[in-house]
Amino acid sequence: MANTAPPPAILLMGPTASGKTAVAVQLTTTLPCEIISVDSALVYKGMDIGTAKPDAATLARAPHHLINIIEPHESYSAARFRDDALVLMREITERGNIPLLVGGTMLYFKSLVEGLNDLPEADSTVRLIIETMAEEEGWPAVHEKLRKVDPQTAARLDPNDSQRVQRALEIYYITGKSMTDLLKKPKYVYFPYTPIRIALLPIDRSVLHDRIALRFEKMLDDGLVDELRALRDEYALEPDMPSMRCVGYRQAWDFLSDRISRSELLEQGIAATRQLAKRQLTWLRSMENMTEFDCLTNNVGDLVLEYIRQELEAMVIDSES
Repeated sequence: MANTAPPPAILLMGPTASGKTAVAVQLTTTLPCEIISVDSALVYKGMDIGTAKPDAATLARAPHHLINIIEPHESYSAARFRDDALVLMREITERGNIPLLVGGTMLYFKSLVEGLNDLPEADSTVRLIIETMAEEEGWPAVHEKLRKVDPQTAARLDPNDSQRVQRALEIYYITGKSMTDLLKKPKYVYFPYTPIRIALLPIDRSVLHDRIALRFEKMLDDGLVDELRALRDEYALEPDMPSMRCVGYRQAWDFLSDRISRSELLEQGIAATRQLAKRQLTWLRSMENMTEFDCLTNNVGDLVLEYIRQELEAMVIDSES
């Protein structure tokens, strides 16, 4: 009897500036793949320069799903990504193609493959109550309220991490239960695919750091500040919105608000991007069943392609045995 193994899905992960897009585009020229972006910044329309969004020519040659799907004043979540990605993966598979998920938002990859805990949706009324508390008493005082009802979560959060402190306290106010308790409940996992997990990692992290510096300098030369200025003119943006917390835009906002100089914008933007890469690498090092490739190798795309071909061939042999 034939083995009815789940269809393949390629997961191409890596830190910022590791060359994921170039490898993904190369794969689409040879394999029947369709790219799904796994990036919490590329979802925003108009945020092109600071997110290193693929240019129009690249997108015409290799279309990306889940790029330019919301306005900068809107929010996107891991739960919404998971729902959107699973729908797209089914449609891609039904067309006889292979989903190729590409990006550096590791939480999105994790939620897709491992599922999500059953946490409540955001409640605007509850959030307003918490924000009012913060305005009157400060976020450290709100953090103290969280510590009284959920000491474990509070212990791992910085008192000034407004986004996460607010979310944890919001969950308690909505459910009457702590985030710690809710996260203990088993996840519902639905991922009907055979994942081919690939990570593009730098053997020499200093070279990646150099790449990051050059790329951020180019973003400034290409008009990142003007891009943000135009977005602020078009949308009612606030600095604490998810889109404006993206690396690069956060520093550009400070520059436009006369809080930092141009040289400080460059310095802080590079430092923040390197910190992002460090967090991404930490996530990747903790993930299992993954094949690593040195992203600094000139022919890394060829190596990844050959590996995927071998994996796909093995799947065909297994299904026929």
